[in-house]
Amino acid sequence: MEQIPVVQDYTPPFARDGKFHVRLTEGRFQNWRRLSTWPLIALFFGLAWVQVNGQPWLLFSFEQHRIILFGKALSWHDLPLLAGLMIAGASLLFFLAVAWGRVWCGFACPQSIWTWLFIRIEQFTEGRASKRARQEDQSLGATRLLRRITKHLLWMLLAGATAITFTGYFVPIREILGAGLDWEMSPALWGWLLIMAALTYANAGLVREKICLHACPYSRFQGVMFDRHTRSVSYDAGRGEPRANLRNTGADSGDCVDCGLCVQVCPTGIDIRDGLQAACIDCAACIDACDEVMDKLKRPRGLVRFASEAQLAGQPSPLKRPLLACYGAVLLGSIGAVAWGFTTTTDLLVEIRRDRGTLFTQLDDHTICNSYRIKLEGFAKDQSLIALSVQGPGDFKLFGPPSIDLNESSSTWLPYRVCGRDIEQSRTQLQFSFEGQGIHSTQPTTFLTRAL
Repeated sequence: MEQIPVVQDYTPPFARDGKFHVRLTEGRFQNWRRLSTWPLIALFFGLAWVQVNGQPWLLFSFEQHRIILFGKALSWHDLPLLAGLMIAGASLLFFLAVAWGRVWCGFACPQSIWTWLFIRIEQFTEGRASKRARQEDQSLGATRLLRRITKHLLWMLLAGATAITFTGYFVPIREILGAGLDWEMSPALWGWLLIMAALTYANAGLVREKICLHACPYSRFQGVMFDRHTRSVSYDAGRGEPRANLRNTGADSGDCVDCGLCVQVCPTGIDIRDGLQAACIDCAACIDACDEVMDKLKRPRGLVRFASEAQLAGQPSPLKRPLLACYGAVLLGSIGAVAWGFTTTTDLLVEIRRDRGTLFTQLDDHTICNSYRIKLEGFAKDQSLIALSVQGPGDFKLFGPPSIDLNESSSTWLPYRVCGRDIEQSRTQLQFSFEGQGIHSTQPTTFLTRAL
């Protein structure tokens, strides 16, 4: 397979001083993109803004040392589940890359989604791409200045909403808004919000395609993921060449009329007719544009389509591919492991520390005591009172509160003593038992009767 080109040696249409304006188009792939992106946008904002029983759908609470996920509290000990979700997501990305190229980038990547949103705001305020390009060299009149200010204000508004929502995954949204309205927000939080808003504004409004080409690592290693049977957005040169516009069409002319629409609608400014390139994000905007032209010319669609190198060469692409099967197996395995992990989450976190200052205390000739500090954190819903007891091979008693109210003593170290009578062994294995509503947990400890 040929090496994927990285350098662009041409100037896109509607370009001035390195800036080009993307022409928006409609079509079946644009409709599919809406079906994938709008639910993702709703999920991004909904996870932070929607509350269940006073808690957002997703919150990484450093203050409470827990993760709130759809009303379920997870401890930091359950963080491997998030790692599992990331592994499953990476496996899905690799699976899609081997099968259909960079469809994630074109249909679901946040950078692409927000870039399309900013482009639509730009067209709404300043007009179509051709109009914006013609006005680049003209002086700013009052109307154009007002439109441009409106565009940047809307960009800032969307960037600010994005920054507040993202921060809401770590600090409750209502705390952020309340502190902002009362002018009591900390300088650190102000700084974080401004940085996040500025990055969103710059990435989606100003830098755009340069992130995909120069900053995103996926554009660099995608060549490793592709093979002859990977379907990506491709131009059928055998059918389209030689190009000829409608005035110069001859008997040997291809179907491509060199209208340039495939380049005008590309968000990264490439010409798909030059072959597979690192900047292509497989958004399929060029397919929609080309299909519209083919429909008008009464010619078959598919001059630009999702096709593999083998298909363009007239060879079949097998359904069974070892690499694709391996990524599929890893994907299913990681999803299964994460699903199983969510059924075994921590409902009660128990921490026990021995008093290191005094290993044991001799009360009389028959009684020896060990001192402990115990901390409980509950993560089960409607769980509050936990009863404590101690069991061991002998006469042992637990001195301290017989039960702990998680609502009052959560994350607080409580002192306890375990005393035993007539213990002959220097070390005795005991177990602390913790009982609650539907919860049972044990924690082993060693009872000492002499210095180590």
